[in-house]
Amino acid sequence: MLQTDINNALLKRIANNDVKAFEEVYDKFASRMLVYALNILDNKQVCEDLIQNIFIAFWSKRKKNDINNLDAYLFRAVKFQVFKHFRDNKFPDKDLTRLNFINVAVSSENTLEYAELENAIQTSVSKLPTRCKEIFELSRYEHKTHKEIAETLGISVQAVKNQVSKALSSIKNNLDKEEYLLFFTLFFIANF
Repeated sequence: MLQTDINNALLKRIANNDVKAFEEVYDKFASRMLVYALNILDNKQVCEDLIQNIFIAFWSKRKKNDINNLDAYLFRAVKFQVFKHFRDNKFPDKDLTRLNFINVAVSSENTLEYAELENAIQTSVSKLPTRCKEIFELSRYEHKTHKEIAETLGISVQAVKNQVSKALSSIKNNLDKEEYLLFFTLFFIANF
C-alpha cells in the first residue's frame, strides 16, 4: 500500500473520531515537524508549542478537513505557525536573516494565491523524469536528507544532489518569476 493511501485511510478514520488513527499520525509526523520548526526558530519550547497547536487544530477540524496530501498539509501548517510566531512576537537578532526570507514569502503571497502556486509546482513536478521526480519528492515532501535518499535508493549523495538541482532547474523554467521567488523562498526556509 502506498504511503498516500495509508495517510488517506488514517484521515478517514480520524474524521470518524478514531483516536488511535490520530495517535498514529502524531507519532509518525510530530518529531519530523519539530525538527523542521527547530531549523527555523531554534527554540525548542516554542516549537513544541507550535506543533501541539497544529495537532490540536487538526483534531478539532477533523470532520471538516479536505486534505489531499497529509505530509504537505502538516508541514505547511508548521510554516504558517512559524510565520505567525514571527509576526506576533519579538525575536532575537540571530533570527533576522530567517525573518527576511519569510517576509518575502508573506508579501509574495499577497500577489499570488498559494493554491495556484501549489498547482503550478505539482504540474512542474509531474513533468519531471521518473527518477528525478522520486528523488525530489523524497527530499521536499517527505523531508528526507540527501544521505537518507541515497541510502534508500542505493545511489551516491552526489547523484541525489544532482537530481534535486535538475528538478529545481526544471521547476524554475516552468514557473514565472513571481511564482518561482515564492517557491524558492519557501524551499530554502525548509532547508535552512
